[in-house]
Formats: sequence, structure tokens, C-alpha cells
Amino acid sequence: MLLHHAFEATCERLPAKTAIVCGAERVSYGELAARVAALAALLQRRGVERGDRVALFLESSVEFAVAVHAVLRLGAVFMPVSALTKADKLAYILVDTRAKALLTQAHLRGVWHDALQRSPCVASCVVAGDSGSDDRLLGWPADHASALAEARCHDLIDQDLAAIIHTSGTTGLPKGAMLTHLNMCSAWASVQAYLGLREDDVIGLALPPAFSYGLYHVLMGLGLGATLVLERSVAFPVKVAQTLARERVSVFPGVPTLHAALLELSGIAGHDFSALRIVTNAAAALPDVHLQRLRELLPQARLYSMYGMTECKRISYLPPEQLEIRPTSVGRGMPNQECWLVDEFGRRLPNGATGELVVRGSHVMRGYWDKPVETAERLKPAGGVAGERVLYTGDTFRTDAEGWLYFVARSDDIIKTRGEKVAPREVENAIQALDAVLECAVVGVADARLGQAVRAFVTLKPGSTLSERDVIRHCLARLESYMAPQSVVFRDHLPRTDSGKIRKAGLQ
Repeated sequence: MLLHHAFEATCERLPAKTAIVCGAERVSYGELAARVAALAALLQRRGVERGDRVALFLESSVEFAVAVHAVLRLGAVFMPVSALTKADKLAYILVDTRAKALLTQAHLRGVWHDALQRSPCVASCVVAGDSGSDDRLLGWPADHASALAEARCHDLIDQDLAAIIHTSGTTGLPKGAMLTHLNMCSAWASVQAYLGLREDDVIGLALPPAFSYGLYHVLMGLGLGATLVLERSVAFPVKVAQTLARERVSVFPGVPTLHAALLELSGIAGHDFSALRIVTNAAAALPDVHLQRLRELLPQARLYSMYGMTECKRISYLPPEQLEIRPTSVGRGMPNQECWLVDEFGRRLPNGATGELVVRGSHVMRGYWDKPVETAERLKPAGGVAGERVLYTGDTFRTDAEGWLYFVARSDDIIKTRGEKVAPREVENAIQALDAVLECAVVGVADARLGQAVRAFVTLKPGSTLSERDVIRHCLARLESYMAPQSVVFRDHLPRTDSGKIRKAGLQ
């Protein structure tokens, strides 16, 4: 079973069904299959073949879904790149991976044109919305009916690379997580096993598909025969809410910032969300107060708190029935994987301990592209299974007596102050409990006396007021004194990564 096989079978089985809704555009599975065949034929004529890397610098769009499946059909490796990426980073990715082709859109020309000039390895740049102007620039194929040639790779196996997904690196340069067809199909099967997505689902995707959380909903939705509704107006939450109601969306994946923006809409309860049956959250923990409000707003929906990372897609999920019992947990692992905690010496820890999370399974990446040192830091011998390597996540968790996982911090986020260790998440949870707080982030800043001082950055809800003293006094009443912030900075907005997470490095 290869990653694109389910999609191709669905196109044959349900050619008339709506596959993707994107604004005013509605595309059937039959039409989508024709567009994939046309792009695959063009790429094959341009010399793209098994193992070649192809960068997808595309917004959430029908073209993105077409590009993914056209590249897979040829046995090549697709590399999704966020449409928010700047020219320097795009050029680095193209050169570092020796990309054979770049698939993009005309309105992103201000970025890719510059990057392309610095990337001689790219033989073809296919541009949606442009007719092409030189030997390397080509227009996106428009005559789908003429693509009758069977452009595909017949020798592919599940050990071949399917994708390289880039994640931030400690050196400041992105690292490309290499994922095989087996890795991605295994992750898909495990997520499907607990979520139970169906052919009759309508998946509302407001997340960028260049990152694995959004990407897998494209792959799973189109592989199952569901309808994928792409919503790009994330900056306008009311449009997201209107789309969810209008299209009768039944599955809605989100991140804390997206959920928070929707919950803060005036009149949100007036929208008809009765079709929603599954709501998920990942990328960061959902504050308790937002979790409670989601449950009140969507009593019929099953809410899943999840944890994962690019290097293996998903690691754990909390069954919805456990939300009342342990609302801050991210679960105990998903099907077909093993995970445990280790101490600083790599020794396995019992339940009730705190340590680094380690993951074992067929969904774990092969390694980072052309980065053996960084790969060795993350993939280490399994200790008991000869030749096998397991993923050391770099994330600190604690478990309760029954083995349920609770995120503590990224190992490099831990604040060391007054000789004590502070997990930013604990302080953030306390601050988030204040009604006036929209979102917050806690970091450690250098301090000659304390080593590091705890500093909170806070964004308030419109019309709300709080003072620094209010926040500190609130924390002192709920936390150990050394955990309370020494300072509080109020901001209109907090800096974010391309995937929507709060970028703490920008605050430090």
C-alpha cells in the first residue's frame, strides 16, 4: 500500500462526488484525477522521476492537493513549504535538497522568483496562474483531457521516500524530516483507528496543509472519499464560522489560536454547528478555559486533545470520555506504537515520573535530510532490539500513576530560576485562567541574580484591562513563589511561527 493508492481508488469509485470546496470552486473526484494526471504527465516530460525532490510552495488550494498526488504518482518526493516562507529559506530548502522542480502560484512570485535565481538545481518551475516565460518557467497544465498517457512509477515500494517535511532546527536552519510511504501510511492508519473518519465526512480545513497536521487531513480526507473544505480566511474568524455552518462541516481540526479566535467571536453561539461530530486540537495544549467553552458550545461533538511532531506525525491522543477525568492530559499513545519516558541517562522511568518522551513505531521518520549529526541526536538505538532506532522527542512529559501523559515543556524551554526548574506551561495555565486574558506565553530571560527570571507576555481580550500587579498577584495565589512571573509585558499580538505556534524565541 502506497500513500497515493487510496486516493486513486477513490477517484475511480466516486468520480462524481465533490472532493474539494475552495471558495467558489467545487471540484469532483473525477476532475481532480484528471488534473493530477495532467500535472504528472507534464512533470514526467520535464524529467521528474523516482526519488527526485519536488517543492510545493503553494497556499491551501486545489493545486496543492493536485501537486501532492501528481508527485507521488511519479515516485518522486513532495516537499510542502509554507506560503509564508521567505526567499532565503525557500532557496535554502531548494538547494539543500537539490530539488528537481518547484510547483507554485503566480501571486507568490515576489518570493519564489528570487529563490529560483539562487537555485540552479531546479530544472522546472510550474506556476499556477502564469503561462511561463523561459526555459525553466512553465504554466500549470490547463488541458486536463489531453493527459491520457499513464505517467506513473511502477517500481515504487513502501520504503521509498514519500515526503520531506521541514521543521525548525536548533542552528536556525530548517531540518527536513524524511518520511517513507510506510511511515506516512502507518501514521494515517493509527490516526484513522482512533478518530474514525468516514466517507460521508465534510472536513473543514483552516490549517495550512504545508504542515503535517493540515497535510494529513488532505491525504486522509481524499483517500477516504470525504469532502475537503479549504478555508483560507483564518485572519477573519467570522468567515471560518460561516463556512463551518454553510458547508455542514463534520470534522474540524484546530490549534489553540484558531479555537480561541472562534470562541471570542460575538454571537458565536448563533451559528449552526450541529453537523460537527469531531473537533481536534494539536500543536500546543488547549487552555482549560477554552476546552470548557468548546464543550459547552459543541455538546454533540467528540473533542480530542492530541500531541505529535513532524518526525512521526502523531504520538498520543486523549479519548473524549477522559476529558472530565484528566483535562490536561494528551493521552497514553496511539495504536501501533510504543512510547515511554527516560531520565537524563536514557533509563526507562516508571509511571508517576517526569522525563523525556521516547517513541517507537513504523511511523517514525527515517532521519533528517543530509544532517547525520541532528539525526543521531533524535534517532538512537532501541536498547533491546538490534539495529532498530527510536525517536527521542526532546520534549519533557510527566505521567500519572496510570501512565497518562502530561506535557511539561520542550527540554530547551525549561526555565531555571533560583535553583528551581519552572515549566512555562504551568505558569501559562495559571495566567490563562484570568477572564481578561486572550493568550499568553512565558519565557525565561537572563538575570544576574536569579540565573533566569520568569517573564510573561500577555494579550488581553478586546475591552479588557489588567495590570502587571494583577497578573503577578494572581499567580502568587496559585503557584509556588519562584514560579510567579517577575515581570509581565502586554502585547497586542504575540509572534508566531508559520504553523501558527507562538514563537517564544522571538520573545526571549
